[in-house]
Amino acid sequence: MAIYALGDRVPVIDPTAYIHPLAVIIGSVEIGPEASVWPNAVLRADDNVIRIGARTSVQDNAVLHCTSHLPTIVGEDVTLGHLCHLEGCTIEEQALVGVGAVVLHEAVVGRGAIVGANAVVRNGQLVPPLSMALGVPATVREGVVPEDANMLNAQTYVQRGREFRQTLRVLN
Repeated sequence: MAIYALGDRVPVIDPTAYIHPLAVIIGSVEIGPEASVWPNAVLRADDNVIRIGARTSVQDNAVLHCTSHLPTIVGEDVTLGHLCHLEGCTIEEQALVGVGAVVLHEAVVGRGAIVGANAVVRNGQLVPPLSMALGVPATVREGVVPEDANMLNAQTYVQRGREFRQTLRVLN
């Protein structure tokens, strides 16, 4: 697996987290218990901190970055879909960021909210808890997401991480 220190910026990864061998983690990245980072995901914290909460999945080809003045903070039980991009934003617990979605500087995706596939959450935009953000640029529909809507998905990825840790093997 490609885990790199950058000067004195060293990743801190909980021993129960699953990091796929093809993921890339650089610098001040913190990954919590039972979180998972999947193939070709890139978490590059060269200027600030990227924090991934417990039981959060960072799926294939996701890109997470930060800026010199903005960390990227992802709460617990979050699903970050394939190909999504986060930079200098906050994703609160139990949220889901869909396939190919982009969440930009100083945006906040509230607890349990869903950012739809390919949506773009603009700089400074707030997606309130249990809301849905859809489109480019994202428009918000408040209060339409049921409580705990992402929890089955989050729990599935915790189990999937355990399975991959125990059974994944290279065949060539």
